[in-house]
Amino acid sequence: MNIQPKDTFLYRLVCLAACIAFCVVILGAYTRLKDAGLGCPDWPGCYGHVIVPHGTATPAFGSVKIEPIKAWAEMSHRYLAGTLGVLILILLARVCMTYKRYQTPVGLPMIIGLLVLLQASLGRFTVTLKLLPPVVMFHLLGGMTLTVLLVLLALRLGGFFANMHNTDCKRFKYWTIFGLLLLIVQITLGGWTSANYASLACTDFPYCHGALLPTLQFDHAFTLLDKIGINYQGGILDEATRITILMTHRLGAMIVAGYWLLLCLVMLGTARSKILLRFILIILFLLSLQVILGILNLVLMLPLPIAVSHNAVAALLCIVIVSLNYAFYAKKN
Repeated sequence: MNIQPKDTFLYRLVCLAACIAFCVVILGAYTRLKDAGLGCPDWPGCYGHVIVPHGTATPAFGSVKIEPIKAWAEMSHRYLAGTLGVLILILLARVCMTYKRYQTPVGLPMIIGLLVLLQASLGRFTVTLKLLPPVVMFHLLGGMTLTVLLVLLALRLGGFFANMHNTDCKRFKYWTIFGLLLLIVQITLGGWTSANYASLACTDFPYCHGALLPTLQFDHAFTLLDKIGINYQGGILDEATRITILMTHRLGAMIVAGYWLLLCLVMLGTARSKILLRFILIILFLLSLQVILGILNLVLMLPLPIAVSHNAVAALLCIVIVSLNYAFYAKKN
């Protein structure tokens, strides 16, 4: 159940920003998977222009032939991210003008504003540092975090989950927090796998080059301090290191899926709240869909629609599980 928000305009604005933030995450995944992260080698423009130019770039950019499809993918992502930035600026202005009148939360909007600035910086460094894997990964995590925070703000402004059953809250809230931490680690591993172009290091499933557990090489698999200045598009790691990254992601997927399946079954058998039951069914559906998409990515050699969907479902799963944790801590009537 929800309560009518005190500031309807702000609530609708936050909901719109959350939807756009989710689209920015998905468009960012599409750009990355399309190998269009360097479709425009400069920032914030594209070959020195606000709109993608045609033909050949100027000598300042090496007189290379411009690839319009990749350039437009990159610029579309920037345009949408810029639109989100403007919306959040309006959101912050509204909060500053009305927080006393409507007792609007101030801390969370300010964190969102700071995160937008950080995301803009990471977007720039993603290009200028030529897809440096740690920057790409943190840019992805920042986008998901921004989306989740906007959803949380919308839930708070809307007064959702005030009638969650207190017994369920006390019984399960610590288990769901731990499950959220596991999911965050797994999403981070997924971002690292993608940033290092390791998604197709093994294309057989459940094996990897014929072995259930191939020899793993962790020496350079998770090094954050990479060389700056070289072009990371396509990845620079050797096959053994990429296999290590992918297999770690696979193992993480098994742990997260197993944990949440077991937790959902336990909650399903003892939950008293209808809200919690809805959460359980949504989580089970998204979890099943995510596992299927992950397997299809491997056996079908990472088709773009399925790979993008894999990112989208990961974001949705994160939003739902964060919302579930918020429901356990929301003030009860």
